[in-house]
Formats: sequence, C-alpha cells, structure tokens
Amino acid sequence: MHHIDLEHLSFQQLDTLWRDASLQLHLPEAVAARIQHCRDYLDQKVQDTAHPVYGINTGFGSLYKHSIAPADLQTLQTNLVKSHACGMGAEVPQDVVRLMLVLKIQSLAYGNSGVQVVTVQRLIDFYNHHITPVVYQQGSLGASGDLAPLAHLSLPLLGLGEVYHNGQKRPAADVLAEKGWQPIAFQAKEGLALLNGTQFMAAYGAWCILKAQRIVQYADQIAAISLEAFDGRPEPFDARIHAIRPHAGQVAVAAHFRELLQGSELISRPKTHVQDPYSFRCVPQVHGASRDALTYVQNVFLTEINSVTDNPNVFPDDDVILSGGNFHGQPLALAFDLLGIALAELGNISERRVYQLISGLRGLPDFLVANAGLQSGLMIPQYTAASIVSQNKQLCSPASVDSIVSSNGQEDHVSMGANAATKTYRIVENVERLFAVELLTASQAMAFRAPAKTSPVLEDLLARYRQHVPFIETDRILHDDLQISVAFVQAL
Repeated sequence: MHHIDLEHLSFQQLDTLWRDASLQLHLPEAVAARIQHCRDYLDQKVQDTAHPVYGINTGFGSLYKHSIAPADLQTLQTNLVKSHACGMGAEVPQDVVRLMLVLKIQSLAYGNSGVQVVTVQRLIDFYNHHITPVVYQQGSLGASGDLAPLAHLSLPLLGLGEVYHNGQKRPAADVLAEKGWQPIAFQAKEGLALLNGTQFMAAYGAWCILKAQRIVQYADQIAAISLEAFDGRPEPFDARIHAIRPHAGQVAVAAHFRELLQGSELISRPKTHVQDPYSFRCVPQVHGASRDALTYVQNVFLTEINSVTDNPNVFPDDDVILSGGNFHGQPLALAFDLLGIALAELGNISERRVYQLISGLRGLPDFLVANAGLQSGLMIPQYTAASIVSQNKQLCSPASVDSIVSSNGQEDHVSMGANAATKTYRIVENVERLFAVELLTASQAMAFRAPAKTSPVLEDLLARYRQHVPFIETDRILHDDLQISVAFVQAL
C-alpha cells in the first residue's frame, strides 16, 4: 500500500501515483489524530462562542453579514456545496480529477481546516476504489478557491452528483449504495473547507509539470536528430560558449546535446556551411530558457501542493480562527502563464526546424520524398505544425492579467488561474503534437543521410521509432503516422 508523505508531497510521488493506478492511499494514525484534534477544537468553539466566525456561523462571500442559527449549521454547509456546483463546459480529464483528490486530501491533512476524519477517509476511499467525481472545466475564478470545480468534487460525499466507476458514468448515490457507504453529514465549516482551496488549479499544474518534465528531455533528443539530419555543426554546443553565459538551463541543454551526439559520424564530418539557422544553432539558449522557466514553475507548485489553501484557517493550539486569503490563485496564475509561454516556445522553434528540413536544403530533397511533384511527401505536416503553433500563440495570452469583480464586490480581485490552467493543459497537448511532427520529419530526413550514422543513442531512438512508423516511400495517409508518433513521443 502506497503511503503519501502528508508532510511533504513531491512531484515524484505524484508521478508514481499518476502512472500506477493500482497504488492505494492510506491515512496514517498520526494524521488522523491531527485532523480530529482540529475538529474537536472547532466543535467546542462553535458551542462556546456567540461571535460571528466567517463561514462557520455566517453566510458566505458578501453574505457574511447574515448570522446562522446553531441548528442550521449543517444545512448551511450542505447548501453551500449544492449551490456552488455550477460548473459548465467540458469535463475535467479523469486523471486530473484523481490528482485533485490527492491534493485535497493533502491540504486537509494538515489539521487547519476543521473537517471530520470520516470526510478525509471517504476522499481516500474514492481514490482507492477508482470512484472519480465528474468535474467541469468552467466555473472557477481562481480566487475564493476553485469553488465550482471543488463543489462538483465534493458532491459525491453527500451522495449527490455523478462519478465514473468501472468505466461508466453513474449517479454517485448508486455507487455509494453499492459500497454500503452512507453519505457524509457535513459539520460546521466542512463544506467551506472542501470548496475553499486551489486543488483544481494545483492538479492541472501538477499534470502540466509532470508532462513538461518529459517534454524538455525529448525536445533535446528530437532536436538533436533534426540537427544531424540537417548536417548541423557541433560548435554551438561547446561548453566554453555556455561557460561565459551560464544560465542554468542553457548550460544543461548544451551538455545534454554533447552527450546525445557522442560518437556520431555525422556531427564530426567536415561541413561546407559556416553557420546554422537559429532554430538549430540557438537550441541551448531557447530550450534552456524554457527549462529555467519550468524550474520556477515547479517551485511555485511544490509550495502550493504542500499548503493549506482554504479559509478561514483553524489554529487549535493557539485558540484562534483566522480569516485570510490563502485560496487566492495569483501565484499559480502567473506560473501557468509563464509555463504556457515556455512550452509554446519549444513548439515554436520545433516547427522552424521542420520547415528547414523540408525546404530542399543541404542535399535533402524537397519535402523529403523522392519524385517530388507526383509525391507531396512531408509538405503538409508542416502546415499542421504551423496551425498548432499559431493556436499556441493565441492560448499564450495571459489569463493572470484579468479580473472580474464577483460576490457583490466582496471578491473584487480574482486570479483567473483556473482559465490559465485549462489553456496551459491545451498547450501541453499541442506541444506533444508538434514534437511528433518534428520526429516524423527528422526521421524521414535521416534516411537520406544513409549510410552515415548519428550517435548510438540517437540511432537506437530512431530504430525504435521505425518499428512503429516506417520510411515514407510514396504518399500515404499521414494522420495515422502522426497519431502513432504522438503516442511514441508521450512514451519517451
């Protein structure tokens, strides 16, 4: 049984859970005791105080002015979840929802939220039994928490809403009945603790980061094959160049290229051209800048996934309940916008290499096919790549600079980080497709360099790819090759 470190969650742990659906979560006794300690304090506080405490014995948002009678506190929390389940648009992918469950469990486990142990355990049960709530992509402003998405995540705790289970979308009430589970009876503050939080944004961020960590690695591998196919020069990767401009990402990419090209016959042979185009020569600078941006984004999200992001926050040992703004997604919104730009630039320069390879330069045939004219070869995959690059540029318009007043002016600045999250997700998928186009193109170009060979590492990659996508002798339906190429790239 897999144990999450509920003091500090790592991307490696999330990656392990993401890729191995058989792993189970477990709530350690010490964590359960911490959650119960906070709940006991909160119950006593509600009983002892007549003063208004936001979201516990008051309304929500601009309705904080309305006091709630003790007999109605449970109804208040149930009503909150039902009324806030206003999501629209496409469904959140199930693997992202499962990350949302993990991150919500993590945040509640710190014992500053006042939830019941049974509530956290039920979220763990959902994860372990592959009961995945149906959540929608639209509805969160990325401040005051991801209210609408987290409401949909929480509905099944009440036996409401829909879930996926055993491959089918079903009413949550039916699945709970099959398991013999009673709906959770929310106590004071509990619905608010579930809805106030950044787990929609954070889960999307974790998903994008886990993908991006792989993208920055295979971006170098595929670019190195393109360099070899274009008969590129080795000097731009010389360590001395990067020692005098030592941005960490730039240095790392240059070193990676030297490693990838070690033992290559093509890279070491004499060149007739003095310089290469920027899309080849400046790979360390461009790929490296995106790596550095990813490092910043990882640090932001690593902090976030190990934080308490609901409101108010309960500090039982200090005998205080504090209302603040940890639900505000501004750090994430800015990071998402940066990550989207950084990944889009990897795709941008990739498309430029594709264009160079099909242009009939350096002894390569037009569109990388014999008998051009009768055969169109790889003319149109570049069109596809150009279309995707253009869409990425549109998606890179920052979400974090926008804000729309809500809740009668009480929530007068929001992050729009949820919109930043969903568009960054689309950029990630687009970049995977762009590198699939480049790999298809570069592998085709490499065939025209035979019998000369690249390095053993890259020859091995090409041989594995050729098992799935053979050399293009004559025109064929390239959609199928591109789809196979995407799957191959995703598995690198």
